[in-house]
Amino acid sequence: MEQKISMVFAKGIDALPQAVEIRKEIFMAEQGFVNEFDQTDKTALQCVLYLGDEAAATGRMYPGKEQEKTAVIGRIAVKKKYRHMGLGSRVVTALEERAAKEGYERCVLAAQVRAKDFYRSVGYEAYGELFDDEGIPHTMMKKSI
Repeated sequence: MEQKISMVFAKGIDALPQAVEIRKEIFMAEQGFVNEFDQTDKTALQCVLYLGDEAAATGRMYPGKEQEKTAVIGRIAVKKKYRHMGLGSRVVTALEERAAKEGYERCVLAAQVRAKDFYRSVGYEAYGELFDDEGIPHTMMKKSI
């Protein structure tokens, strides 16, 4: 039996405790990040994807450079038992659609190098130099929407 997929959006991390739970599980417990939450979380558009009644994936979007009509997408995380089901792509697409509705023309993100192929598969291209974030190599990626 196929489970229903639904999305919930809210401004600010406090409005979606399920996003906090998923990010703690993936980025902090699984990957070892310490500084997972930042000031941006208070105003960013948060998204949680539900598979049936369970929060399975999350992500966020916030304004980047206004003059360049750029939105920043990030903190895309899928619970381990739900990976390889296309849920991360759905979260990215949903955030891109919201960005487009708000008048943005492109999205950028800081991808862990190990996730670069995933972002390529949804249309992003890498640019700039590699950089370190808490010991994990990252690259900037962009996409016109």
